[in-house]
Amino acid sequence: MNLQLSHLIDLRKELHKNPELSDQEKQTALLIRKYISQYKPDKVVENLGGHGIAFIFNGKERGPAVMFRCELDALPIHEANHFDYRSSTYGVSHKCGHDGHMAIMSGLAEVIRNNPPKKGRILLLFQPSEENGQGAKRVLQDPRFEKIKPDYIFAMHNIPGYPKNSILIKDDVFSSASIGLIIRLKGKTSHASEPEKGQNPVFAMANILRKVEKYALPGINPEKIKIITPIYCRLGEQAFGTNPGYAELMFTIRATQKKDFEDVKKYVIESAQNSIQKVAPFNEFYMEHEWVEEFPNTQNNIICNSILLKAADQSGLLSEKLLFPFRWSEDFGHFLEKYPGALFGLGAGMDQPALHNPDYDFPDELIEAGVKMFYNIYQIMLR
Repeated sequence: MNLQLSHLIDLRKELHKNPELSDQEKQTALLIRKYISQYKPDKVVENLGGHGIAFIFNGKERGPAVMFRCELDALPIHEANHFDYRSSTYGVSHKCGHDGHMAIMSGLAEVIRNNPPKKGRILLLFQPSEENGQGAKRVLQDPRFEKIKPDYIFAMHNIPGYPKNSILIKDDVFSSASIGLIIRLKGKTSHASEPEKGQNPVFAMANILRKVEKYALPGINPEKIKIITPIYCRLGEQAFGTNPGYAELMFTIRATQKKDFEDVKKYVIESAQNSIQKVAPFNEFYMEHEWVEEFPNTQNNIICNSILLKAADQSGLLSEKLLFPFRWSEDFGHFLEKYPGALFGLGAGMDQPALHNPDYDFPDELIEAGVKMFYNIYQIMLR
């Protein structure tokens, strides 16, 4: 497998230096298009679901369409590193390794050009807006995606805390579902000396927090995680003369199993409604809620997982079958609800800073292993 590794490392560092947030990845997509154009894809589809871009390589004979997906966006995290390619944008940086994922996919384009498929199609999708949970959904809703839709889809994520270049495979659920919940409690302000003339939501707020406390920890079964994490709370204004009339609570809800996920969502809303009824008259105190940033659980196809094991073996990489799902979420789950496929982990090293840490940096030593995995997956799929 011939690979211009030094060029891919340079690309990765350029991407790292110029990060863009979800929904803003225009220059990132342009840079990727410029780089991959040298490998002469048969078709390019731009602005998929936002700034997404897909490159298509056709075989000469009919066969399955296999898609490989990576992410374009960075995070609103200020970088703590001081190397020469550190983020040039204050408060924004690639702290999830999407710069490395894009470099791996770009390396795959090079390998495909040198070893074109004999049949079927290879589709390389650089997806926008993964971090806010909107990108995969919007790509799937884009009418042009229907014309290039895959028969199978694969993706990877680097994972610190595991041996470098190890391949992490999990049957069934690979990572959890999650969703953000905003609860707004609306009462009535009054003078702080006359609280009886207003409707202060503080006690309803306190009751809600007590109710969700039962899910504050993930529980004893790591296969069936259920967590509610309070993210933000606000009550009234900083005015000692005013009895507040408004409160806002934000939670992240996550679970590995779909039924548990729906049950916990229902529990939070019912708990909030019951808390309000206990402390205030129905007509003077009410609640509204909003669901945001939904990520379905990432559920791997068993046949596609077996292909991952074969690809790891052919790549000369150590594979590990995980016992339990990861708690974090990935919007790749939207694709897996519609197409058979799998998400696998690529070990980033035992001492590597964790994902989303301000001092995290994608290890360039992973690029070659990632390209090998994707290359061998497509060799197996199009054999």
